[in-house]
Amino acid sequence: MKRVKPNIFVIILISISILFSSSNCSIQNQNSRAFGDQLQTSFVTPPDTIQTSVYWYWISDNISKEGVVKDLQAMKKVGINRAFIGNIGIEDLPFGKVKILTEEWWDILHTALKTATELNIEIGIFNSPGWSQSGGPWVKPEQSMRYLASSETTVTGPKKFVQKLDKPQDIFQDVKVLAWPVKKKNQIINNETATIATSPAIKDINKAFDGDKTTGITFSGNGPIAIDIDSKDNIIIRNITIETTNHPITAKCQFQVKMSGSDEYKTIKEFDINRSNPALNVGFIPYAPISVSTGKIEAKTFRLIFTNISNNSGITEIALQSTPRIESFSEKTLAKMWSTPLPYWDTYLWPDQAEIDDSETVVRADDIIDLSNQITSDGTLSWDVPAGEWIIMRTGMTPTKVTNAPASPEGTGLEIDKMSKEHIQSHFDAFIGQIIKRIPEKDRKCFKVVVQDSYETGGQNFTDGFIKDFKQRYNYDPTPFLPTYYGYVVNNEKESDRFLWDMRRFVADKVAYDYVGGLRDASHKYGLKTWLENYGHWGFPSEFLMYGGQSDEIGGEFWSEGDLGNIENRAATSAGHIYGKSKISAESNTAGGPAYSRYPAMMKQRNDRFFAEGINNTLLHVYISQPYEDKNPGVNAWFGNEFDRKNTWFSQLDVYIQYLKRVNYMLQQGLNVADAAYFIGEDTPKMTGIVDPSLPIGYQFDYINAEVIEKYMTVKNGLLTLPHGTQYKILVLPKQETMRPELLKKIEQLILAGGVVMGPAPKRSPSLENQPEADKIVQDLSKKLWDNVDGVTVKYRKAGKGMILNGMTMEDAFKLINCVPDCKLPEDNTIHYGHRTLKNGTEIYFISNQTNEQKVIYPEFRVRGLQPELWDATNGNTRKLKAYESFGQSTKVPIKLAPFESAFIVFRGKISKTDVSTNIEVNYPDMQLISNISSNWKITFDPSQRGPVKPILIDTLKDWTTFSDDLIKYYSGTAVYENTFNIDSDIKDSDIIMDLGNLTAMGKVYINDEYAGGVWTQPYRLNISKLVKPGTNTLKIEIVNNWMNRIIGDQQLPKNQRKTWSFVNPYNAQSKLQPSGLFGPVNVHSVKY
Repeated sequence: MKRVKPNIFVIILISISILFSSSNCSIQNQNSRAFGDQLQTSFVTPPDTIQTSVYWYWISDNISKEGVVKDLQAMKKVGINRAFIGNIGIEDLPFGKVKILTEEWWDILHTALKTATELNIEIGIFNSPGWSQSGGPWVKPEQSMRYLASSETTVTGPKKFVQKLDKPQDIFQDVKVLAWPVKKKNQIINNETATIATSPAIKDINKAFDGDKTTGITFSGNGPIAIDIDSKDNIIIRNITIETTNHPITAKCQFQVKMSGSDEYKTIKEFDINRSNPALNVGFIPYAPISVSTGKIEAKTFRLIFTNISNNSGITEIALQSTPRIESFSEKTLAKMWSTPLPYWDTYLWPDQAEIDDSETVVRADDIIDLSNQITSDGTLSWDVPAGEWIIMRTGMTPTKVTNAPASPEGTGLEIDKMSKEHIQSHFDAFIGQIIKRIPEKDRKCFKVVVQDSYETGGQNFTDGFIKDFKQRYNYDPTPFLPTYYGYVVNNEKESDRFLWDMRRFVADKVAYDYVGGLRDASHKYGLKTWLENYGHWGFPSEFLMYGGQSDEIGGEFWSEGDLGNIENRAATSAGHIYGKSKISAESNTAGGPAYSRYPAMMKQRNDRFFAEGINNTLLHVYISQPYEDKNPGVNAWFGNEFDRKNTWFSQLDVYIQYLKRVNYMLQQGLNVADAAYFIGEDTPKMTGIVDPSLPIGYQFDYINAEVIEKYMTVKNGLLTLPHGTQYKILVLPKQETMRPELLKKIEQLILAGGVVMGPAPKRSPSLENQPEADKIVQDLSKKLWDNVDGVTVKYRKAGKGMILNGMTMEDAFKLINCVPDCKLPEDNTIHYGHRTLKNGTEIYFISNQTNEQKVIYPEFRVRGLQPELWDATNGNTRKLKAYESFGQSTKVPIKLAPFESAFIVFRGKISKTDVSTNIEVNYPDMQLISNISSNWKITFDPSQRGPVKPILIDTLKDWTTFSDDLIKYYSGTAVYENTFNIDSDIKDSDIIMDLGNLTAMGKVYINDEYAGGVWTQPYRLNISKLVKPGTNTLKIEIVNNWMNRIIGDQQLPKNQRKTWSFVNPYNAQSKLQPSGLFGPVNVHSVKY
C-alpha cells in the first residue's frame, strides 16, 4: 500500500477550525447563560422600560394645578410611569370651572407636562377632547366626515330645462349631476291601485301606501300583524322598500304571495327590520330605508306579516315595486351600520341577489349623462332634455354631523374627515400642534404619544378627490355607479354590489392609511408616536387589522367583568403579531356599576385571560384627576375602576403593579407562538375574524389580513413566515366564494413554496375591477390549486412543496401536518396559555387558572430537552420543577394552581438528569406547619379615617363588618395587625412561608420590621426565609379595604354629617357591606423544594 504524506497546511487549518468552533460554541453558551441570568434578574425587578400606564382622565373640567402635581407624584410612587391625558366631558357629571382651551387650562396642562418631565413619567395626550375620536370646534364642515347625499328631479322631454335643483342638505358640496332615461316606468302598489287590510285592524293603514313619507302608522302591540294587499290587476314585484317613523324599531317580517290558481300563501322572503339605534355614529341616516329584493314575482295578492315588533314603532311607507333596488343599500353604503357595539364577522356580508330579468328596469351605465358642467353655483341646471322621461340626480357631500365625544361643550365640534391626510394634518395642527407651539420643549420632554381611543364615530362614504382616487385605485370610473348609493341598480345587481364592495374597501383603506397613517405621519414630524385601539364599537368603517397596522402602537380593551374584551383584545394581539409590534396594550379593567367596590384580586381572572392571548403592556382604566383635596373619595364616574390616589388601596397598588410589570416584561420577550393564521377575508367593514373550523385546545392563533399575506408573507422551512420572524404552520381561509386574483396569486406562490393552506376554493372576485378577466383568473387558479379537493370526497392534495386542504377539522389538519399541541391542556378550557419563543432557545409559557378552585394539571409543552422552571410573577420567585417527563416532541410537567393563579413555565438549560417523574408532590412538596398564629392580635385603625382612636385586641380574626362598633364596621382604609411567632433553630434547608389565609382587599407584610412583600391575590403567601430568625419573630400586616363600607355607613347619617363625597354614589343605608380585613388562618410553614 502506498503511504500518503500528510499535508501539514491542511492539518493546521483543521486544527484552527476546531479551535474556533470550540471557542464559538463556548462563547455562545456563555452568551446564552448571560441572557438567561439577565432574563431572570429583569423578571424579579423589571427595568424602567416596562411601562404600567393609566388613562388619566380630566373629567368635566374638574382639574387643578395642585391636583395634577399630586396625581403625578402619587403615580411615580406606585410605579405608574406612563399616563394618557384625556379631556373628557360627561354630561351627567357636574362640570368644573376650568374650561378646556382657556388660559387656566393651558397653564394646568403646562404644569402637568413639566412635572411629568421632572418625574420621568411618559405622557400621551388624546388627539382631541373626548375619548372618541378626532374632532373639535376647529373642524369646518368641509373638513368633516361626509357622505354622498342626493336629490332627484323627474323631467319629460324633449324640452329646455332651466331650474334650480333641490339641495338635499343645507351644507352641501356638489359632486356630480347625473341624468338617465327611464325606459320602463316603475309600478308601485298604492292605496288607489289595491285594497289594503290588516289583522288586527290598524287605523289609517292606507297612509303607509300613499307615497307620502310624512304620514304613516304606529303599531299597537308586538304582533303578529298581517297586512293584506290585493291589487286590482296583476303586478310584477321585484323589491320591497320600507320607510319607518322616526322612532326606534325592530321587527321580523315575512313577505308572502298568493300565486295564481292557489288559495295558499307562499313565503317568498323573511327579513329583519332593525332601526333600533338612531345615533349618528351608527348611521348618518338614522332611519334609512329598508330595501328587500324579492326576485321577479307576478301576482295580485300579497301579505306582509310583522312579528316581534318593538313598542311604539311605526312605518311611514311600504313600497312594493316593479323596479329592482339594491337589497340593503342603506347598509351597503354605510348609511346605516350595526346598531350594537360588537358587529360579528359576517355582519357586513350579504347574500347574492337574483339576476335582473328585464334590463329595461335598471339604469344602464352607458345611458348616464354627466351634467355637472351645466349647473351653476346656486344649483340651477340648464339642459336640453332629450325625448322621454328622465331622472336627474344632484349628488354632493354633506357632513355626517358626528362630533367628538364625550367632551366638554367648549371642546366639542365636528369629527374630522377620516379619508383625507390633508384634513387630518389640519386637525393635528389645531390641537396637538398648539400644545407643541405653546409649551416650551424643555417642559414637555415627557410628551411622547398621540392617543386614539376606540373608534366610535360612525361611517362616511365620500371625501374630497374621491372620484379621482377611486379611479386610480380600481382602474374604472365610479361616476356612473353613484346612483347605487341610493339603491338604483346600475347595469345589474352583480355589478352594482361589486361597485359598492369596492367603495367600502376604498373607505376602509383610506380610513387606515389617511386617518391612522396620516395622524402617525403628522406626529412623527415632531418626534411623537401614535397609540391606537384598533377596533370600533359604533359604526367602525375600516378593517381592524390594517387599521391597527398603521399605528406605532396598538391596544385592545377589556372590562374586569362581563364580555367586553372578548373580541377587542384578539383584534389587538393579532394586529400586533402580524405587523411586528413588540408592545400590545389593553385598556385594562374598566367597569360599570358599583363605584369603589372592586380591588385587584377581582380583576385578575380577566387580566390573565388576555395576557394569555398576547396582551403585554397594561394600561389601567382609570385614574381620574383629583382636584379637590378636601373631598374624599373624590371625583369619580359611572365607569372604570378607581386607580387614583384617593382610593383606599392605592397605597398598596405598587404590589399589583409589580405583578403587571413582571408579566408584561416576560410577554414582551422574543416572538409569539401561534400555529394557525385565520384569514379574515377581504370584505369591509370588519371588526373581527372567525375561527372556523374551530381551534382545538392547546393551540394558539392569530387573525391575518390580505395586506400582510400579499406584501409580507413568505415560506421558510415549510412555515408561513413574516419579516419580523413570526411563523404559522397553516393558513385557514374563511368559507367564502370570493377572493381578488392578486391575493389568490400570492397564495399560490406560498403553497408552491411549501405553505399549507386550508379552505374552500374561491369562485370569483368580489371586486368590479378588471372584470370579467378577474373572475376568469380566479376560476383558473382555483382549478389549478384545488383540482379535485372538494372537501367531501377529497380533502387534501400536495401542490408544489406545499399542501391544500379543505373540509377537514383542525384536529385532522394538525395531525396530517404532524403538528402536536403547543400546550396540551384540559379540554374544559379552564386553563389558558400563551407562548413566547426566544432566539437563544428559551421557551416561555404563561398559564392561567380561570376558575375559582384549585387545579392540578399535567400540561404537555411542545418542548424537549430543556429544564422546566416555575416563575411566579406575584412575588418574583423562581425555582426548577424537578418532576417532568419528556416524550416525542413534548415535555409533561405536573402543575398545581390555586384559584385564579397564574404562572410562567420557563424552559431553559439542558436537562441534567435521565430519570423522570410526574409526581405532583415532587414539584409541590407538602408544607409543614411551624406556627399557627390564631390569637393575641392587636389591630390599629387610622383615626384620621374615622377608625377607633385606640388599638383593639382580639383572639379570633374576623370580618370588620361583623363588629358592633360602627367605627370598625364601616371602616375604610388601612389597619395594622400585629403579633409574634416562633421559629425553631433546627429548621434547616427549608423555605419559610407566611400564609395569610384569606383577606380583603390587599396586604403588606413586615417581619421583624423588615418589609417582606405584599399580597393581593390567592394564594396569599410570601417567602419570608431571609427575614426570620430562630426564636421570637414580630409580624406586622397592613390590610386595606375598599371605600364602599364607609360610604354606606355615611348613608346612615343626616346629609349634613356625611363626610364622604363623590360624583357617583350608588349606595344607600340598606346596601350590603363588603367583607373586609384579615380573615386568616395565618400560618407559618416550612417547605423543601
